[in-house]
Amino acid sequence: MRILATTENITVDGSIEILEDWFDPKREGDTDKSDLLEEEQRQGREADALLVGRRTFEAFREYWPKQTDDRTGITEYLNRVQKYVVSSTLNDPQWENSTVLSGDLVEKVTALKQEDGREIVLTGSIRLAHTMIEAGLVDEYRLFVYPTVQGGGRRLFPDGYELSRLRLLDSKAFRSGITLQRYAPA
Repeated sequence: MRILATTENITVDGSIEILEDWFDPKREGDTDKSDLLEEEQRQGREADALLVGRRTFEAFREYWPKQTDDRTGITEYLNRVQKYVVSSTLNDPQWENSTVLSGDLVEKVTALKQEDGREIVLTGSIRLAHTMIEAGLVDEYRLFVYPTVQGGGRRLFPDGYELSRLRLLDSKAFRSGITLQRYAPA
């Protein structure tokens, strides 16, 4: 049985929606991010499935397969991992190892979790994340917290959603000032 982990980049004030430039993976900064990249690669090795919404999928498909000198390993990971894209309009994903999920999403993801395998990672895809959270399907929350305050934007948990508590699994700081906080439902 697989676990479903949602991995999100988030601001200190709780926004996962990118309204400004606080998260730009293409921007090279002065900060050494090799330890952050190592953690991202470690998580990629643990996952054998990626679950995303159509817009996130299309953004990934437009950018990552075209990278020819990607030293991060993200291109290799995204090309090999089994990708599940949630869409009612997309028929042909046009990217290897991709499957379109439509219909009863909770039923489909529940079935994916019952299959043999490792982790299913949901990233980005705010509406999809909200659906999985409300259905109680998320087993782990992996929050890469960026040291910035955005002052607005959509949050990880849907408005009105109440979860009694989360249990801290791990917390790690990176040289860039970004932290990783891993939680499970208590």
